[in-house]
Amino acid sequence: MRHKHRFFEQLVSAYANDLYRYAYWLCKNVTVAEDLVQETFSRAWKALESLQDEKAAKAWLLTILRREHARLYEKYQPQLLEMDESIAMEDPEHDPQMNTERQQLYQAMLQLPEEYKEPLMLQVIWGLNGQEIAEQLDLKLATVNTRLFRARQQLKQLWDGGSATESREVVR
Repeated sequence: MRHKHRFFEQLVSAYANDLYRYAYWLCKNVTVAEDLVQETFSRAWKALESLQDEKAAKAWLLTILRREHARLYEKYQPQLLEMDESIAMEDPEHDPQMNTERQQLYQAMLQLPEEYKEPLMLQVIWGLNGQEIAEQLDLKLATVNTRLFRARQQLKQLWDGGSATESREVVR
């Protein structure tokens, strides 16, 4: 039992911020995103014994979050809110130029069509590879790779239209 508590604490510590960013990206609402993360960890705690491979914890938590998000929208459709600029920026202790670039990248990603945005966010936020994204989205690997390629191409076009050349290095 003690190992279970310690392992769960490690999961929360390792993935809470990423889960929140992904939840916020899905619902665009701070309160709803916090609730989604809370419910994700609640369900994860109850089903912790079902996690057979600790290396799969990231994908397992992501699946729980996606299901919780789907359940939420089965019940009601909350009003979407514009993103608060402070959420888009990363840790303020980092280089201000890097924060600006991250914010520009995030804003550009929000402009992508949903079919390109979701696989790209799974790759950027979660660090999932193509096969893992394909499994999460129930798509073929070739489809995921095509969508990731097109997402990057559209990001480059968006940035060529309005950002400095230096900023584009973040995408590569």
